[in-house]
Amino acid sequence: MTEKNNYKNYFEHKPVVQGFFDERTNTISYVVADTETKKCAIIDSVMDYEPHGATLFFENADAIIDYVKEKGYEVEWILETHVHADHLSAAPYLKEKLGGTMAIGKYIVDVQNIFGKVFNEGTEFQRDGSQFDRLWSDGDDFTLGNIPAFVMHTPGHTPADMVYVIGDAVFAGDTMFMPDYGTARCDFPGGSSSTLYESTQKIFALPDEMRMFMCHDYLPEGRTEYAWETTVGEQKKNNIHLKQGTDGERFKKMRDDRDEALGMPKLIIPSIQVNMRAGNMPKDKETGSMMLKTPVNSAFSKQPK
Repeated sequence: MTEKNNYKNYFEHKPVVQGFFDERTNTISYVVADTETKKCAIIDSVMDYEPHGATLFFENADAIIDYVKEKGYEVEWILETHVHADHLSAAPYLKEKLGGTMAIGKYIVDVQNIFGKVFNEGTEFQRDGSQFDRLWSDGDDFTLGNIPAFVMHTPGHTPADMVYVIGDAVFAGDTMFMPDYGTARCDFPGGSSSTLYESTQKIFALPDEMRMFMCHDYLPEGRTEYAWETTVGEQKKNNIHLKQGTDGERFKKMRDDRDEALGMPKLIIPSIQVNMRAGNMPKDKETGSMMLKTPVNSAFSKQPK
């Protein structure tokens, strides 16, 4: 594992980062590229889903494909920061069209075990992360072209959240949002506000100058334009939930109280079923047709106050 206290080599490599904003789910997907080698990674892709008609389409993924081809990039990695609850992943579609290694944190197995029970999945649903090509451990090093990179396990929002550091760029997933919006909820099964606090402190240990890219933006009051890039230093100075020096117990109470008043994301039921399968739709074992389950009065049954 690379010595993380010396980031000189990371700052010598500044990847080109292009965000793709999906207004339906307020999600930002990224293409991260080493322009020297033309190798790129795709992070947190979106497969479009219309819930009223249960219809899938690929408007977001096709925009990424067009961009990658236009730039002449070769996809080296298709990365997930965690099992998303608010959008469906397009990872298999992108791999089919562009190639690349699909990767997520190894604690995906915890998520698969939790939600395998919620959705009453049979033994044919593998709970070992084998739907992905690569499972990361905390601190694993990798490269994007010639750019050094590593992963940080940052649980709290879910057990499997990972942050990717690629050159001087940090991809935070749902661990944190823009400073004026704060942090991710922790009330999903397997989530923990105290664990999230510990994870944010790992992020705050990164150099202040590192660019930081968010997975979502919800346009908080007082801001008129969507935004998804900040810095580690800006988060430490201005994050409304846990700027540097915020007490852990105070954060936990704030986060727990806030989460208690939230309703569940509108796409959580299809998203979890698809994303714990690496973006593949579940199928009826008799007909082979794509089929989603809707558990009633389950872990997802929560009304906002």
